[in-house]
Amino acid sequence: MSVDRVDEGRTDQGAEALAATAALRYYPVAPGVRLNVRSGPGTGYAVVRVLIEGAKVPIFCQTPGTTVTGPYGTSNIWDNIDSGEYVSDAYVKTGSDGYIASRCG
Repeated sequence: MSVDRVDEGRTDQGAEALAATAALRYYPVAPGVRLNVRSGPGTGYAVVRVLIEGAKVPIFCQTPGTTVTGPYGTSNIWDNIDSGEYVSDAYVKTGSDGYIASRCG
């Protein structure tokens, strides 16, 4: 009988990245809405781009910010959809009125 040697100091970053990508879920933006993407979690931050109607977004983390009223209620939760890019959770159909992702650090 043989025993395989396990190198505990080595990680397979490619497999980890693939698993993270596979687990990433996309959420739909409210129908008929062109949504402003801002540089921070609030309406006082600059618009960096606009999402087209029918867009779906990943949510990497969430953070409190300006309270906004949208199609999915009133919320102060902002969704981080990319590095330095935030949208109000009141415009994203997450299926929850609360946090569905970890808090941004």
